[in-house]
Amino acid sequence: MKFNLKFLFITLFICTISVAQNKGTISGVLTDKETNNQPLPFANVLVKGTTTSANTDIDGKYSLNVNPGNYIIIFSFVGYESVEQPVTVKANETIKVNQILSSGSYNLKDVVVKSSAVNKQKESALLLDQKNAVAFKAAIGAEEISRKGINDVANAVAKVSGVSKNDDSGNVFVRGLGDRYNVTTLNGLPLPSNNPANKNILLDIFTTNIVDNIGISKTFEVQNYADFGGANIDISAKKFNGKPFVSFSIGTGANTNVLGQDHFYLQDGPSYSGFKKVGIPDAPLKPYNYATSWDRQEDKNVLNAFYTLSAGKRFTINDESSIGTFVTGSFSARNRFTEGYSRGSINANGNINSDLYRTAYKHNTTTTVMATADYKINNKNSIMLTSLFLNSSDQDYSEYEGTNVNFDGGGDTELQQTSGFIKRGTFERTQLIVNQLTGKNKFNDRWNLNWGAGYSISNSAIPDRMQNTFVHSANGTDYTFFINSNINNHRFFQELKENEFAANAALSYNFSKNDDGFKGKIIFGYSGKFKKLDYTMQQFSFFPDRTTISFPKSDINHTDNYLDEAHFGSSSSNRIYQSYNGNLNTNGGFANVQYALTEKLSVILGARFEQLTQDVFFITTTLIDGKNSDYSKFNVLPSLISKYTLNDKQNLKFSASKTYTLPQFKEKVPIVYEDVTQAYRGNPDLYPSTNYNADLGWEYFPKAGELISVTAFGKIIQNPINEMFENSSSNDITYANTGDKATVAGVELEIRKDIFEIENANSLKTKLSFDVNGSYLYSDQDLSNEKVNRENGFGADFTFKNSKLTGASTFLANANLSLLKEFTDHNDISATVSYSYFSDKLAVIGTSQIGNQVDKAVNKLDFILNTSLTKSLKLGLIYNNILNPTFERVQEQGEVPGKSAVGDVTVTSYKAGSDLRLTLNYTF
Repeated sequence: MKFNLKFLFITLFICTISVAQNKGTISGVLTDKETNNQPLPFANVLVKGTTTSANTDIDGKYSLNVNPGNYIIIFSFVGYESVEQPVTVKANETIKVNQILSSGSYNLKDVVVKSSAVNKQKESALLLDQKNAVAFKAAIGAEEISRKGINDVANAVAKVSGVSKNDDSGNVFVRGLGDRYNVTTLNGLPLPSNNPANKNILLDIFTTNIVDNIGISKTFEVQNYADFGGANIDISAKKFNGKPFVSFSIGTGANTNVLGQDHFYLQDGPSYSGFKKVGIPDAPLKPYNYATSWDRQEDKNVLNAFYTLSAGKRFTINDESSIGTFVTGSFSARNRFTEGYSRGSINANGNINSDLYRTAYKHNTTTTVMATADYKINNKNSIMLTSLFLNSSDQDYSEYEGTNVNFDGGGDTELQQTSGFIKRGTFERTQLIVNQLTGKNKFNDRWNLNWGAGYSISNSAIPDRMQNTFVHSANGTDYTFFINSNINNHRFFQELKENEFAANAALSYNFSKNDDGFKGKIIFGYSGKFKKLDYTMQQFSFFPDRTTISFPKSDINHTDNYLDEAHFGSSSSNRIYQSYNGNLNTNGGFANVQYALTEKLSVILGARFEQLTQDVFFITTTLIDGKNSDYSKFNVLPSLISKYTLNDKQNLKFSASKTYTLPQFKEKVPIVYEDVTQAYRGNPDLYPSTNYNADLGWEYFPKAGELISVTAFGKIIQNPINEMFENSSSNDITYANTGDKATVAGVELEIRKDIFEIENANSLKTKLSFDVNGSYLYSDQDLSNEKVNRENGFGADFTFKNSKLTGASTFLANANLSLLKEFTDHNDISATVSYSYFSDKLAVIGTSQIGNQVDKAVNKLDFILNTSLTKSLKLGLIYNNILNPTFERVQEQGEVPGKSAVGDVTVTSYKAGSDLRLTLNYTF
């Protein structure tokens, strides 16, 4: 019996080997006619009449093993015409069958047409683009944005390795380099800033419903603007693909901090929607002439609200020509409440000259309307029109209570005399209008042209900021106005208008043709932008007669009663007017050559030739006749990029370049901006930094949708610009080229991996996947008192001889774990847990034995749940900031030689609260 079983097993084994050896192989590559024959991943390849099938991989490749014989192979992809090909298979032979698929004559009303724009929303297709590109690529698409429950572009970008977001300011930091080092574009054309203090528009005002994908390029390419050191962040506007649709979503939610308050207050004037703008009255030097109250108003709309309406349709003109139209509109309103320390003027001994506790009520809105029209003229020519309107608003009503050494109140004790109360209401509103026209023209197999032009208008205003300051009256119990400076009791109006025209064109020529295509490409072109901005501010300050005004503390919130005509009478007031206007013109020509030196090695060698002019004229309280600060230079900026293909799944990439970093207009203007506890002053002697950049990266693509990459990078920044304390008793913050050189080096790691994927007999999936990225950053810069003293109109006495770069975190990390469960073709559920971390970040460089100010490390955890209840109905739940960490800035006084006993002193601290959000989406 044993012998018979053994004989049977041996016979079966030999038969199995014989059958396997007699099989043949069908293999090939599927390409997409709609994307100029790029590889088509995830298409279906089926042997007709059998269950033998395969899906193409990320490179469009497939392989089937079958017995010898005659077969018909069916190639298919959702929304494309299926193609059948007869094939004869012989034993032990491989038959190559390559196939091109296209949408053909399919009725666009009945099928979802998959094209490059749709693919660029998918994680797997973006990874394919990253793999095939010679240059370094990183992107986040609409699919990943949805999976991670991301509501705005800033939080989307922060999911990319080496990127972090400042929760308070909204600024994005790339490899430790902040706003001044980054460039923000829409469809490759620049966007204006919405804040005088920033170079870039704040990305958190862009909702993700306008996004197809967001590209983050951390290496310089010569077709891009060279005012670059961190990243070029390019938002690709969403355009229509697929069936005609109308989609509506509604959401509601709340912040846990807000829910914990019995009352929620905002300043008088701004509307709930964020559109209302308050103007300056005819007689602004009388505090009772304003249409809005000095007092806070209770707001009952404490819940957050979200609405989105989108629609799209494609109009077919003929077999080659069609127009895809997409329009979306959204409105969101969010409320926040924070409380914590807000301190200023901390001296070398750790004494806090302004020690206040802040209670802040915040309401912000975003209204977005965007339309795109993608006109495919024929298979070789297309144009796209993008129009965007955006209105964002931020209300912040804050109350500060505590002590300040400058307070001069009444009473018998020092505590009574230095105690006070401040209330400030700030309303900021930005309106942005962008119109762009971009196009692609293919003249023949060798000549191609890509071009674009855009005009943007931005109007950013602070209409009617108001502040009152109170100290104890003579009896030490009641209160009166504090009137020792212009900032104490005022109305403030600011407006920044920015107009920008931009255009680019790139003509490419393919050369050195072989069987696989062209080995080389030459690109030459132009990109330029012409920005004009005008900034004005007016502040009306009031000095009530405090000898005749006294009231109980409860009347602090009835200020109108004491700034009326009867009480103010003939008290003094004044007007402060400051302004600047400037131009930033960039004319750049560029050329590069891309060439495959071997089958494995490709290089791109390029240069950008750029004429740069930055002029600003300013009027301040000390320069009433005005003064200019002008800069002009011609730059030659080389770039080298290379890619070595180790095998079908691995790349090695290298990049080196030279770029520069401009100071911002507000940084060059000596206008003092006064916050409650801190003042900022510009410096007209600032000039650009020069950056030398290098990257070396390894990429491994195990299978479709998976990635493992490691990138080492380094930068040398000559004459870096930093925030620093002025060398004075005021501790105002200013800007300077603080040293000769800064060195940055680091490494980034990214992993995207499927833990498991199970597919049942009905092709329904259960999938668990994760992605994690992290970076380590080393930065060091020399700080030179002599350099600052020599180049500027003020001195410096740096506390340390060296420091990190401002904004630089040593460690950054993001991690996401996602589960997808499909129940039917139209019913599924997905859940994602998302974690992010950044370590301590240098904020301000200390002088005169004052320590550096540092933003402390933060951990953040989110949970996102999405489910498709039916084909049309979807439900989403988001729980943001579950850990609710403390956001804290400290002055590291204990790090100063001889001051170790002082330790760290808290400058600001608060908790943002957790956010809960429920959304319902229906697609017709």
